Amino acid sequence: MLVSIITPSYNSIEYIDSVYGSICDQSYQNWEWLVTDDFSSDDTFKFLLELSKKDSRVRVFKNKENSGAAISRNNSISQSSGDFIAFIDSDDLWLQNKLKKQIQFMEDNNHDFSFTSYELIDGDGACFNKIVDNHDIQCVSYDDMLRKKATLGCSTVMLRRTAFDDISMPLIRTGQDYGLWLKLLKTGVNAYLISEVLTQYRILPDSISRNKIKKAKRQWQIYREIEKLPLFKSIECFCFYAWRAVFRK
Repeated sequence: MLVSIITPSYNSIEYIDSVYGSICDQSYQNWEWLVTDDFSSDDTFKFLLELSKKDSRVRVFKNKENSGAAISRNNSISQSSGDFIAFIDSDDLWLQNKLKKQIQFMEDNNHDFSFTSYELIDGDGACFNKIVDNHDIQCVSYDDMLRKKATLGCSTVMLRRTAFDDISMPLIRTGQDYGLWLKLLKTGVNAYLISEVLTQYRILPDSISRNKIKKAKRQWQIYREIEKLPLFKSIECFCFYAWRAVFRK
């Protein structure tokens, strides 16, 4: 079974080689890596082109202008041909058995949507000693995700392609992965957790995800504009989101 690995890149020259290394080190080797560069101003695209000449499993594309991660990911997804879709961002890392264990988990249990626990690392790869999505849950539903019962880090997710008619992300600048998870869960499937750290998520000083005010605004926008929830329902879900953002360990 082929796994299509989806990555958006933008000025990622510092970390993109490490990402490729963690993919190459996987114990499961039947994969293709599709990277869409979002009009980088550094040498990211040049590096990826050279890489694709050496490794036929690497397929590289480039946006005509800076367009955001959603358009970049959607382009790679549209060009992919795998039985499974996996995501990894341009500065994150996978542990060696990530793909193998996730495919086995999904095949053994007939799951279409899975995610893993992950740990946070800094720019140098040092651990913050913080693990995310390692709490005692088996799966997450649409209503659970509205209330952010789990984080579902993008670089941890794997999807079975044939289970979904549309795997494209909503065209918003941030939170597009969360918007996709909601869209898929809304079909009635659940996302199943592998409560083992198989991914390392890099936290950088200029990371969009570190700005709590922007994250809160994005969350509200998704409730009201993407999911079109009624006002009271949006307030209810936002309260759950805010409580978990403050008190989740």
